[in-house]
Amino acid sequence: MTGTPAPFTADDYQARMERAALAAADAGLAGVLVAPGPDLVWLTGYAPPAATERLTLLVLTAGQDPVLVVPTLEAPDAEKAAGAPALTLRDWTDGKDPYATTAPLLDTSGPFGVSDNAWALHLLGLQKALPGTSYVSLTEGLPMLRAVKDAAELERLTAAGEAADATYEEILKVSFAGRRESEVAGDLADLLRRFGHSQVDFTVVGSGPNGANPHHEAGERVIENGDMVVLDFGGLKHGYGSDTSRTVHVGEPTAEERRVHDVVREAQEAAFRAVRPGIACQDVDRVARAHITEAGYGDRFIHRTGHGIGVTTHEPPYMIEGEEQPLVPGMCFSVEPGIYLPGRFGVRIEDIVTVTEDGGRRLNNTSREMAVVH
Repeated sequence: MTGTPAPFTADDYQARMERAALAAADAGLAGVLVAPGPDLVWLTGYAPPAATERLTLLVLTAGQDPVLVVPTLEAPDAEKAAGAPALTLRDWTDGKDPYATTAPLLDTSGPFGVSDNAWALHLLGLQKALPGTSYVSLTEGLPMLRAVKDAAELERLTAAGEAADATYEEILKVSFAGRRESEVAGDLADLLRRFGHSQVDFTVVGSGPNGANPHHEAGERVIENGDMVVLDFGGLKHGYGSDTSRTVHVGEPTAEERRVHDVVREAQEAAFRAVRPGIACQDVDRVARAHITEAGYGDRFIHRTGHGIGVTTHEPPYMIEGEEQPLVPGMCFSVEPGIYLPGRFGVRIEDIVTVTEDGGRRLNNTSREMAVVH
C-alpha cells in the first residue's frame, strides 16, 4: 500500500492562494473570502477550532498579499499552520469589531466569492460594514477552484482509494447473514481506520429493500439469506477522500438480480470508458443513463452519475445533466450509476476516476462482478 506522502509546504499553499486570487479576477470577482472549512484547509493548511463563533476569514485579492483575519486568542495556532509563512495574520481581540478590522482589506469594486460554509452572521456583518458590497458562493463563482488535482494530491487520493479497496476485500470475509446492518457498517468503519483513514464519513449498508434507498443509513435490520446488499463507504486518508460502492449478495442470486447487477456494471464500465479530456461532465452521466434506460430501468436510476472528490468526499464537479464543464486532466470524481427497485433491492457500483491526458484512470480496482457472501 502507498506510503505516507510528503507534507504540503508553505510554497504549495502560496501557489494555491495565488491561483485562487487570479482565478477570481478572471471570473470578474473582486476577491475571495474563505471561512473555516475545507477551502481554508486546502488554501492555508489551517483548521481552526470546530466550535468557534469568532470571525476567521482569509482574504485573497489578485496582486495583494493574502491576509488571514483571526481572533487574537487563536492566532498562535494559526501561526503554526503550514501555509502561515505565505500570508499575513491580522488579529482582533474580544470586545472589538472584527468587521472593522476586515473591511479595509476588501476591494469593493466588485462581488466577492465566499466559501459556501461561511456563517450568515459574518456575511451580514461585512455587508453592514461595507454597504453595497455583493457576494456569490464559491460553488457558483469558482466551481473548479479545487477540481484539478496536482501530482501530490493524486498521490493522496490514490492511497485513499487503495485503502478503500483493501477494506472491501476484507469485508467479503465477514459474515452477513443473521447480523444487523449496523454491525457490518461498524466492521467497515473499523477496516477503513485499520487501513489508514483518519476520518470515516459514511458506511452505507443497504440490505434487501433498504438497498433501494441510495442514502440508507445502516440500521437494525437483520440481513437475511437471499438479500442483495449495497455497500458504500469512504472517508479521509492523508486529508483526501475515498468513496467506493459494491453490491454483494447473500447466497446465490436470482436470474433477475444478476441481470440488474449486470446492467449497472455495464453502465459503469461504459461511463468510465467515456472519460477523456474535453467532454462535458454531463456526457459521463448521459452514457451511464442511456445504457440503463435501454435496459428498461431508466426511471429507477434516481441520482446523478458522480461527484467530485478531494479534501471532501463530495465537491464539484458533478456528473449530471446540465453540467457543461469540460473534463480536464487531474479532475477526480466518482462514477456510480445505480438501479433501485422500491420494496425489493438496489444495485450501485462506484469507482473514483481521475482524468488523464488521453482518458481516465480508476482509483478503485476491486472486482465489479457480484460477490456472493455468506
